[in-house]
Amino acid sequence: MKITVHRKAHFNAAHRLHCKEWSDAKNKAVFGKCNNPNYHGHNYELIVSVTGQIDKKTGYVIDMRLLKELIKEEIELPFDHKNLNVDVPEFKNTNPTVENIAVVIWQKLKTKLPQDKELSITLYETPRNFVTYFGE
Repeated sequence: MKITVHRKAHFNAAHRLHCKEWSDAKNKAVFGKCNNPNYHGHNYELIVSVTGQIDKKTGYVIDMRLLKELIKEEIELPFDHKNLNVDVPEFKNTNPTVENIAVVIWQKLKTKLPQDKELSITLYETPRNFVTYFGE
């Protein structure tokens, strides 16, 4: 029997949506106010979902203390109160859209989980705009 457990977290970060190959006019037309040269910020809400078998001895899919620490070390500390474009290496050459941020989070966490666990990431950029990524 498979079951999914969820852990919520959050981080605050600034970013600018911008494509270096495009003109300023095209960037403004495509990204609007999200292309502000001085950046803008969001209060991101993150839901990390891990699916797997329930361990017969512990009763856990995953130890939630371990998941909490993993999210803190891999996501909250590197992303919180940072400028994603400037401070986070994964976005030096990748536009930090909510879609791309979710993929990066998934990649960072997936390598730290046991291989038999499935992972999905739901990331809220605003209360009304959010994405879910299930992996490649």
